Amino acid sequence: MLTGPMDGDSNVPVDTSISWNPVDGITSYLISIGTTPGGGEILNRAGVGIDTTYRPPFGLPENTIIYITITLFLFDAADVICSVGSFRTEDVTIPPPCTALEFPMDGAIDVDIGTQLSWNYAPRSTGYRLILGTSPGGNDILDETIMTFISFDPPGDLPFNTEIFVRILPFNENGPAPGPCPNYSFTTGSVSEIPDCTTLTNPVDGTINVPLASTLEWEEIPGAEGYRVSIGTSPTSNDILDNGIFSGNTAELLDFLPRRTFFVTIVPFNDGGDAVGCVQESFSTILGCDPFIDSATGELISFSPQIDFPDVISLCLNDGSASIISNDQADGYRWYRLNADDTETLISQTPEVSFSEEGNYRYEISNLVSQPGTVFECSSSKEFTVISSEIPNISNVDVTEQANGLRIIVQTEGIGDYEFSLASNGPFQDSNIFENLSQGSYTVFVRDKNGCGLAERSSSNGLSPDDFPKFFTPNGDGVNDFWQYDPLIDIGEVDLQTIYIFNRLGALLTRIDPKSQGWDGNLDGIPLPSSDYWFKAKSNDNREVKGHFSLKR
Repeated sequence: MLTGPMDGDSNVPVDTSISWNPVDGITSYLISIGTTPGGGEILNRAGVGIDTTYRPPFGLPENTIIYITITLFLFDAADVICSVGSFRTEDVTIPPPCTALEFPMDGAIDVDIGTQLSWNYAPRSTGYRLILGTSPGGNDILDETIMTFISFDPPGDLPFNTEIFVRILPFNENGPAPGPCPNYSFTTGSVSEIPDCTTLTNPVDGTINVPLASTLEWEEIPGAEGYRVSIGTSPTSNDILDNGIFSGNTAELLDFLPRRTFFVTIVPFNDGGDAVGCVQESFSTILGCDPFIDSATGELISFSPQIDFPDVISLCLNDGSASIISNDQADGYRWYRLNADDTETLISQTPEVSFSEEGNYRYEISNLVSQPGTVFECSSSKEFTVISSEIPNISNVDVTEQANGLRIIVQTEGIGDYEFSLASNGPFQDSNIFENLSQGSYTVFVRDKNGCGLAERSSSNGLSPDDFPKFFTPNGDGVNDFWQYDPLIDIGEVDLQTIYIFNRLGALLTRIDPKSQGWDGNLDGIPLPSSDYWFKAKSNDNREVKGHFSLKR
């Protein structure tokens, strides 16, 4: 839709510029301006390339509804015609200003005698009076010809080696430009014959699979002083080269995009002017790296290699560095460290790379592709992160006897991401807690998920609920009257620190020395009833074991 003037606007200046919303993927826009919907009476399908703003070169009629149509040019599909809106122009009530000669420039010399004159658009003008003479203010060449355009091609050649004086007088229905408008002049040169057109010789018109780095060549034309070359990606645009001037018949080392058709116009020129009627030619480049559909098989073809690489790599602190070898199949490999200042440092050009520090990196692989006339590189890349990890350190294995069996909690130290198991070959779990286990000793295994190692440790290490009696009978018969860990059980080199005894509600009843006789079942000299009681034993190296026992009377 229109973005300026807006659809439905009124009192719009007649010299306004017209703008519209851009559309992705468009090769070129064509604009039509009319006084009826979809009409082109004022301007019909003028190519504007990919610009989304256009200023009519002759202005717009006053006090008129103007309709704008934008045609979307798609190289490989039908044109899309869009009626984007309309607006009404202003009612002009004042004369236009003076204008200036644009070509030839004021004071120019050696101007071709067959040259065409042009001048700038004077806002609000509806016509121009043009006067030409061989003296200031003279009209011996042309006497007040009225023009509605901003250019004039004299019906005959101008006199050669002569100073030509020009006056341009804009006007509209409100009168002529307030004067006096200035005089301009230029001097003609000697007569020259206009050169003929030329044609492409490399690549010739219609060639396909042209290399991306190519030298354009065309037929050399006798009498031509130079060549104006325009190249575009559509028939209506010169987005690659716009009227570039070359003295010879070559344009060297132009880098073209792959899988595109390019449109070329070459116009020889000399003092006599530009060659007339030169036609547009075209050629298509090689496929390049972009994926494409094979017309014979219908398959999607891509020359770039496929990357199968993780987002995160672990640097094991216990190893000092991390080395990996890519399994991706490619012709070339590059590894880069991404620096804080947005630069990259190349660290390897082989499938193998070593990392000695954390950070962000980029991995790139490439294939060399041969197509007619050239060999080029098609690459794929991805960014990834190197993080630090390490083998786990098992600081404690806490074993507790519960109603449904043993409960083991594994305490670890380290910066890794760890998982836990009761067997070396798994299964492993994320939780460090194991519950409802049968009585016995266990070995716990902890491994780093990033591959930095596996640690193991016995759940007992000489300290287990089985080292403590399951019941005692404090009835004064001299048999089993005290509860204490069983001195007849070999508990290795464990040095117990304290044993705590709790009731079933978790209230601390007493604390006993592991080297004492033990607990007699009393609290402050009062015998406690028969029931289950709980204990927690703690070693000097802070290992703990928990369990329960029965008091029977």
